[in-house]
Amino acid sequence: MGVENTVNKTLVYNRENYSDKQLIDLYQAILKPRLIEEKMLILLRQGKISKWFSGIGQEAIAVGVANSLNFDEYILPMHRNLGVFTSRNIPLHQLFSQWQGKQSGFTKGRDRSFHFGTQQYKIIGMISHLGPQLGVANGIALGHLLKNEQKITAVFTGEGATSEGDFHEALNVASVWDLPVLFCVENNGYGLSTPVSQQFKCENIADKGIGYGMESHIIDGNNILEVHSKISEISKSVRENPRPILIEFKTFRMRGHEEASGTKYVPSELLESWSLKDPVENFQSFLKKEKILSEALESLIQEEIITEINESLKIAFEEEAVASTIENELADVYKHLNFIETKPSTKTSNIRFIDAVSQGLEQGMVQNENLVIMGQDIAEYGGAFKITDGFLEKFGSHRVRNTPICESGIIEAAFGLSINGFKSVVELQFADFITSGFNPVINLLAKSYYRWGQSSNIVLRMPCGGNLGAGPFHSQTNEAWFTKTPGLKVVYPAFPFDAKGLLATAIEDENPILFFEHKALYRSVYQDVPDNYYTIPFGKASLISEGFDISIITYGAGVHWALNEIKTHFISADLIDLRTLQPLDTDTIYKSVKKTGRVLILQEDTLFGGIASDISALINENCFEYLDAPIKRVGSLETPIPFAKSLEKNYLPIDRLHTEIQELLNY
Repeated sequence: MGVENTVNKTLVYNRENYSDKQLIDLYQAILKPRLIEEKMLILLRQGKISKWFSGIGQEAIAVGVANSLNFDEYILPMHRNLGVFTSRNIPLHQLFSQWQGKQSGFTKGRDRSFHFGTQQYKIIGMISHLGPQLGVANGIALGHLLKNEQKITAVFTGEGATSEGDFHEALNVASVWDLPVLFCVENNGYGLSTPVSQQFKCENIADKGIGYGMESHIIDGNNILEVHSKISEISKSVRENPRPILIEFKTFRMRGHEEASGTKYVPSELLESWSLKDPVENFQSFLKKEKILSEALESLIQEEIITEINESLKIAFEEEAVASTIENELADVYKHLNFIETKPSTKTSNIRFIDAVSQGLEQGMVQNENLVIMGQDIAEYGGAFKITDGFLEKFGSHRVRNTPICESGIIEAAFGLSINGFKSVVELQFADFITSGFNPVINLLAKSYYRWGQSSNIVLRMPCGGNLGAGPFHSQTNEAWFTKTPGLKVVYPAFPFDAKGLLATAIEDENPILFFEHKALYRSVYQDVPDNYYTIPFGKASLISEGFDISIITYGAGVHWALNEIKTHFISADLIDLRTLQPLDTDTIYKSVKKTGRVLILQEDTLFGGIASDISALINENCFEYLDAPIKRVGSLETPIPFAKSLEKNYLPIDRLHTEIQELLNY
């Protein structure tokens, strides 16, 4: 099964209509990554580079695919696809600087190997988790369709990654949406040390295409002409008739997963058999046999490439070790937002929290023609909470997109849309469901701008919160998972006015935003809200009430619980509604603490590891001398949130709030 079935085949080249020049160009293209790799292996042994993932034996795939696409079409390679980078003519010294962690690399020393992207060369590199890039390719391809561009996107993965859920989600979405994506699977026989016989039961990976209603092909990945000719033909067809294609390249990894792992687990006879199918040596022999490549020309080509390698290495080695400052590093975590406040109008309507969210989203769609909203049941049905009811008729199915149930794949697609110049709002039916998309949020959205300057122009709408008897899978307030992660912004409004204005700002911001909407507030809280489009700056808390005895710091539903307590018991308190948790308005917090000397921090989330703990630490570090009592944190019980009304009531901190406030006031 798998690649072993192709070992005994010899490479047969069909030059078809290729000119001598085209064949020599392909030879140069496949030889270049091989010579670079051979040099890198020497440098690795010398300790001059830290790690290397070899693609020796697989060069024909990357080179053949890259040279089949147009230079303005995106390619998403993996760590063995050096030929993609060289085929796109990236300056070698810049690649070498990247691998050495130098400033002139693509990530300023912040990431290694091929973990980067470059808009200049239309290459989007992988993160260590190979699966997510498949979904990213979907988003890029969707962007081309929305712009009516006849372009394709090619994305690479290995046979091991086809076992990941991202593979299924990406292919399913691509098929349902007829996206022009070439899913290129390099079946090299092993996922690290696990053979294909332990990865899947079907005869070929290409066989999986039928389950998605998807056309699939099997190509000899060691035959540069077969790769180039077939991919060229497929690409032309897909540009004219957009659809996804699953392509399995049969090949073999001649070296270890990475050099330190070795190949002890590979039978020696298998290595020997595949060595006879070396894609570079065989193509070279074919060209010589056809009298296209002379010894003199071969030597000249090799000499030119080796000279370029050595000169580029000299530039990279002479470059100083990367240096930076704390200020520079922090400045690159988020893309700068040139915030221009749009003032609210005097004309208002008394509407519910849910209406404000819907109105803000609708006006955002009008304001930003490149905005796409995606989510489960958001089109005809109008969303689980009817927030997008009527949007399909107004904006069309190209901008209001029902999605399959695949949170990870859709968040990845949103990132791809951002790469291709679009904004997106993704509705998670419940904030709890974000766990199914945690990887792309944490490792793609949060880190891409810091790593290589790619913004994630994405808002994730997160209906959350308890007190509705929805149980442990539909009631969580999980904001602390994201406030911990640099690169994400977290917004959590408590009132309709703020919900609408902050959502507009979130859409305008080019950073990834987690926008929490408490479900219990949707239809219970009314407010006079301006009819027009307006924005509210992030990082500015709202002082709901003013007093002198205590500072109560909270957000979301907690604001209403605290407000009720203050009004019922006539408490003289500063009530601070944070509104945004990242960025956090520490100035308002410190000013209030210095005035009152007593602090209670309220959150609906369970207490340990929540944002209340961090705010408490910040106050202790910056306002300790102003405190007249220990800081008090109030949150929910350290249990999953239960279903039964009585149990949920006991879980939430609402009934404990009065006692906690009084204890602090009486200290």
